[in-house]
Amino acid sequence: MSKVLIIGAGGVGGVVTHKCAQLPEIFSEIVLASRTESKCKAIAAQLNRTIKTAQIDADNVPELVALINDEKPSLVINVALPYQDLTIMDACLAAGVHYMDTANYEPLDTAKFEYKWQWAYHDKFEKAGLTALLGSGFDPGATNVFTAYLAKHYFDEIHELDIIDVNGGDHGYPFATNFNPEINIREVTAECRHWENGEFVTTPAMSKKAQFTCPEEVGTFNIYRMYHEELESLSKHYPTLKRAQFWMSFSDNYLNHLEVLGNVGMTGIEEVEYQGQKIVPIQFLAKLLPDPSSLGPRTKGRTCIGCVVRGLKDGKERIVYIYNICDHQACYEEVQSQAISYTTGVPAMIGAMNILKGDWVKPGVWNIEQFDPDPFMEAMNKYGLPWKVVELTDFNLDQ
Repeated sequence: MSKVLIIGAGGVGGVVTHKCAQLPEIFSEIVLASRTESKCKAIAAQLNRTIKTAQIDADNVPELVALINDEKPSLVINVALPYQDLTIMDACLAAGVHYMDTANYEPLDTAKFEYKWQWAYHDKFEKAGLTALLGSGFDPGATNVFTAYLAKHYFDEIHELDIIDVNGGDHGYPFATNFNPEINIREVTAECRHWENGEFVTTPAMSKKAQFTCPEEVGTFNIYRMYHEELESLSKHYPTLKRAQFWMSFSDNYLNHLEVLGNVGMTGIEEVEYQGQKIVPIQFLAKLLPDPSSLGPRTKGRTCIGCVVRGLKDGKERIVYIYNICDHQACYEEVQSQAISYTTGVPAMIGAMNILKGDWVKPGVWNIEQFDPDPFMEAMNKYGLPWKVVELTDFNLDQ
């Protein structure tokens, strides 16, 4: 049907490539590009079909435009670093192709991510007749679609939203991150913001803790409230929300390591001079930590990610929990990746498929919940991320 250019050959890029390669009737040609082409070639060698690889500097707009013009894809799937979202969007506009990503833009020198920079591109994409789909991962991504699906089929109004991301897996390392270490640590150490009564409320990072028991015997975990970008778009697009929060599980071991690293300055994002060279501590730390794409063979356990929504249906209060459970080892067996990359990569493939099939084509810049959730939800069940809906009689994370 269509040719796609995938930019980024990390853990998520590998999953996206695998899943696209499984559907030649949709993704008739695939080009995988990265700053390090050897990573692309390693992924290509795992596949049962031939794809093309390329070397690209995603910070260089003219270089990106030249590659896009040479390859002429219908869609660019951006699974590079969030710092590179705007350069890739600029290149898509210049070359006249659709764009999508899995995480919103974040300036390299400021640990703050928000949608304002990408939303500002709406008129440009609309005028060009191009679609830009933002946040087609799991969170953001599937969690946004979960919310949209419940709002469409289960509620007349949604009032409270709790997004709960639990990783019950164990990789065996004393300390490692399940996705890009630099992005992960910046995200975790950022100030928390949650939506309440028409505004964002700021609290210290990791200052709100609760306990959550996952279904299907995944286990009971400590979860911590933190800011995640889907809160910004969901609170905008669902104005009936009175409160929206994001929670993620962390072990005491992870938090203890992170505290020590922060205390000695290793999570800093400002340049320091060392032996006549400028280095950024968190980037140096990322080089020392295990590559997330290498965690697949040794990670065991399951993830449990979902949304609890409270609202009104036919004038009565209702509480509904929608979730997906994903097994790390099953993911590795299928695509040689752990479940964190899998749960991000599969929704990216589904978002791309919806664009290429024409289900989600509309000129402008859009968050994923602004499209019809039904084809996405149907595809999740079909392509490796089955979900369940449970009615709850009570739910309370306030402690």
